[in-house]
Amino acid sequence: MDEVVETLRKIEQNYKLFQQQQFTFIRALKLSRVEANDVVRPVSSISQVQCYNDHHCYNSRDRHVLNMFISICNDLRNLCQKLEKVHPGDSVTKGLVEKCKVLLNDSNDFTALRATYPHGVVNYLSLAEAIDCYAGVVSLIPIVLDTVREWITYTNKHLLPNVSHGHVTSEKETPTSQTPPVRHLASQTSISNKNAVQLQEKDFQKYLAANQRPQQKAPWRPPGKH
Repeated sequence: MDEVVETLRKIEQNYKLFQQQQFTFIRALKLSRVEANDVVRPVSSISQVQCYNDHHCYNSRDRHVLNMFISICNDLRNLCQKLEKVHPGDSVTKGLVEKCKVLLNDSNDFTALRATYPHGVVNYLSLAEAIDCYAGVVSLIPIVLDTVREWITYTNKHLLPNVSHGHVTSEKETPTSQTPPVRHLASQTSISNKNAVQLQEKDFQKYLAANQRPQQKAPWRPPGKH
């Protein structure tokens, strides 16, 4: 799991750098679409971005930012394979991994994707661009990252409940008895002593009741001087 978290952290760092170049990314896609005579249909798949990069992009800076997008998508694919190896999971985690695989498929149509709060990638586009061309392509990576984070959170909470700071404690290792705190022992001792004193007092009272002789009254004498 530590390897998964570290890999995700590196991908997130690369994505932050990519986010800073979103306007460059959109411009590169616009120019590539013009060069490809492909200005009607929206950018709808990873393979379409790859095609623009390979055949219709002639500016080194534009190729660099398109390659950043493709590289992050490839890294996320590899991360999905690690998720399956880390833990076989259940229906929930398997569904999350499958969702990532579908989204990252080269030919998957992501036109309808819309990353929502806290992501602002769609908000950085003009209204026409967001609806018609680029909302899907800028939403792909943040949505996949959110899904991977959901996988990690669910797995740690439900499938690896005894993991804490990289240490796993199995049920067999859990001690069946523990030494009670000193304060608790002192409290128990005080209660025990109190009970013992009460028992001694009861026994003493029983002893007195059983062994004490009744006092004999003096014989009656008529009033007068004796």
